[in-house]
Amino acid sequence: MAELTLPKGHFHVKVPPGLVLALAVLVFVLLAAFVPGLLTGYDPIAGVPKERLQGPSLQHLFGTDETGRDVYARVIHGAALSLRATAIAVLVALVAGSALGLLAGFRGGWADTVIMRIVDVFLAIPPILLSLALVTALGFGTTNVAIAVGIANLAAFARVMRAEVLRVRTGVFVEAARAGGVRWSGVLLRHVLPNAAGPVLALATLTLGTAVLEVSALSFLGFGATPPTPEWGALVAGGRSFLATAWWMTTFPGLTVAAVVLAANRLSRALDGGDR
Repeated sequence: MAELTLPKGHFHVKVPPGLVLALAVLVFVLLAAFVPGLLTGYDPIAGVPKERLQGPSLQHLFGTDETGRDVYARVIHGAALSLRATAIAVLVALVAGSALGLLAGFRGGWADTVIMRIVDVFLAIPPILLSLALVTALGFGTTNVAIAVGIANLAAFARVMRAEVLRVRTGVFVEAARAGGVRWSGVLLRHVLPNAAGPVLALATLTLGTAVLEVSALSFLGFGATPPTPEWGALVAGGRSFLATAWWMTTFPGLTVAAVVLAANRLSRALDGGDR
């Protein structure tokens, strides 16, 4: 596979083209989320009835929907809501899962047993099914979807954090800190947590792609934002009735979700050392 070679002093940094493409996709999506007006001038809500169901063209890159709204504009403006939900989901999984794993690994005993049995139950259920059950209980809305996805994915974070804490807590520096009179809370926050956080943060990048897919799936099922608010999963669902005559309404939002998931997974591989 061809690689880009970037000169850096006396060294050469090789960047795989796949990683460059993934970064380009993610940068574009971030621009769409934070400055959508930079990428499109169309209103994502207001439509032009006389332009309804027009195919992709230079004027409307992704075509128009049944009310004459520009599909490209709706995909661009939908990035903010979809990425916000993804960020909340990953943050919930990271914080809650890490806290449980930290407690289980550091305290041990009955706390470890109880927490890890609960984690095992979570791991036994596919995250998308658990997310569906949780969002049914929590209610509709993008925030509830994000929380449900986060809770459904916290088990992996708990397991990784527990394993890292068990490895770190027997280290010489931890024993030295305790011998120096540092309290257990200080040892935990200053020595154990920073040294155990690396693999957990790497897992967070890997979970980004999963979270995008699960948030979009729940939005597709109608649990997300209320129409006509643009959200990627809802855009895919909205085009189902017109699939035979207006394929672009479903295809382009679906390809956007797929591109973001693949780009996030490619980035996580690079951060985890998968390019070695």
